[in-house]
Amino acid sequence: MRRSDQRRDAVFACYQRDVTGRPLDELLVEARPFTRQLAEAVNAHREQLDAVIGSHAHGWELGRIAPLELNVMRIALYEIEHSEDVPDEVAIDEAIEIAKEYCGADAPGFVNGVLGAIVRERQGGAVT
Repeated sequence: MRRSDQRRDAVFACYQRDVTGRPLDELLVEARPFTRQLAEAVNAHREQLDAVIGSHAHGWELGRIAPLELNVMRIALYEIEHSEDVPDEVAIDEAIEIAKEYCGADAPGFVNGVLGAIVRERQGGAVT
């Protein structure tokens, strides 16, 4: 299974956890090791990831962001912050692709805008 498919599966596991309240372990029973590791790491860093996303989602409170979009951004942001083998652009591009396929029409632009602002700020650029 491709790594991008496993990222998508991690997004959906985290999303299902948020929406149904089911334990993540229960949702990851048949998951591949990378999917499990990514979903568990995102869950463990959830508060920190949400704080960063919230501070860059200008005009949006976290509670108003669709749960699927929020989890797309959490997965990508976790990789941006914690993965040395995934370039920032790849994390953002994959997040945009997931948003295009599974979220609303405005989601890809929103995901790109928030994640792009985070990366620009971390690289010393201006935040828009």
